[in-house]
Amino acid sequence: MLVPEWGVGHDILHNVSVSNQTTPALDIVDETFLAVPPSTVAAAFADPGAWTRYWPDLVLEVYTDRGDQGLRWTVRGALVGTMEVWLEPVLDGTLLHYFLRATPADAAGRPLPLRPRDLRREFDRRARAAKEIALGLKEILEDGREPGVPPSAR
Repeated sequence: MLVPEWGVGHDILHNVSVSNQTTPALDIVDETFLAVPPSTVAAAFADPGAWTRYWPDLVLEVYTDRGDQGLRWTVRGALVGTMEVWLEPVLDGTLLHYFLRATPADAAGRPLPLRPRDLRREFDRRARAAKEIALGLKEILEDGREPGVPPSAR
């Protein structure tokens, strides 16, 4: 399956085997500003142990490690598809972009057909979880820092 390389200003297609389905059922995009450098946010995603805390029902495999610019994963488990965190330096902090393009899957990894109402619930659940992760990181990493104010010396 060809998937776009998100977050670079244009679409570059990469051949990444994620499923037989061409259009993901879920296409979730989120952005959150954190008043910390991209390297600080990248460190929060560097440990694979963090991935299981953030996404306990997903199995992630990195297909692009962009260092301080973020990570791209293939996704298996409850969903099949791709996911990315892109860390964009903006002013005195980082704009955390989150992309999830995936389809609910059964235990064998086959796409799971859901009624529109159930698919909408899954979309809402995943979108809220993404924002919860971003806001949780914001609270922890900023440690009360206001935008425009230098980080505290520890």
